[in-house]
Amino acid sequence: MERKVIQKVKGFRATDGAGVSLVRVLGHETVYDFDPFLMLDSFDSTDLREYRAGFPTHPHRGIETVSFLAKGRMTHGDHLGTKETINAGEAQWLTAGSGAFHSEQPGGNHLLGLQLWLNLPKKDKMLAAPAYHSITNDEIQEFPFEGGKLRLLTGEYQGHKGWQGKYLPLDYYDIHMDANAKLTLDVKPENTVMVFTLVGDVVAGGSHIEPKTAARLVDGDKVTIESGKNGAEVMLMSAPALHEPIAWYGPIVMNTQSEIRTAIHELNDVTFVKQNTEY
Repeated sequence: MERKVIQKVKGFRATDGAGVSLVRVLGHETVYDFDPFLMLDSFDSTDLREYRAGFPTHPHRGIETVSFLAKGRMTHGDHLGTKETINAGEAQWLTAGSGAFHSEQPGGNHLLGLQLWLNLPKKDKMLAAPAYHSITNDEIQEFPFEGGKLRLLTGEYQGHKGWQGKYLPLDYYDIHMDANAKLTLDVKPENTVMVFTLVGDVVAGGSHIEPKTAARLVDGDKVTIESGKNGAEVMLMSAPALHEPIAWYGPIVMNTQSEIRTAIHELNDVTFVKQNTEY
């Protein structure tokens, strides 16, 4: 059965980090509707002044962040000693788990991409050890279709497997569509499915979706996407909902306010980073 759009959220201009200009799409108001997707930020600028200050070192707990760049570059550094740069077409996956510190420094003449915050299950938030992985172009499989191509960033596509995180399965596709192209995808009927229009607009699930808009599609195992006369680059994300309570404070997402207070206390007490051994 074909999934239909039940909710659309258009992004608005905001700043984060040390003054990086971005488009904030999902946030506090949408966490239960788009569960397990917590936050979605989009970057699209050719003005270096809007992003060169980057995101200085900051903490995370209870989530995984997945960043994708269609253009530009992003250098990640963290308390584990990691320092890696992704370039156009690549992605990076940070498991913050029980507590991580990291920084992100964007660069290039055109920064185009997005960052997704993926919630961690309650049982894993304080057991998951911090970890980082760069998803480079040489491990991203591409699948042509009439009028475009689909790039498998994470998860599965038609039986093919890409890189995958350990805690919550995420099917994440980067879809390039020429003018007037059409693609029908199989999706897991139990999952939350979201389409985001990174470049251009499309019709998906029978509804028109403007640029820089997230659409949630429900009830079905197929999604059909159609581009217009200018083509489009569309991201599709599919993951199982957690149906768990959410307590969110800045870069920390837990299940209770008590856990948030503990995290703040540990930040102040310099005991935030744990000695996990699961990875």
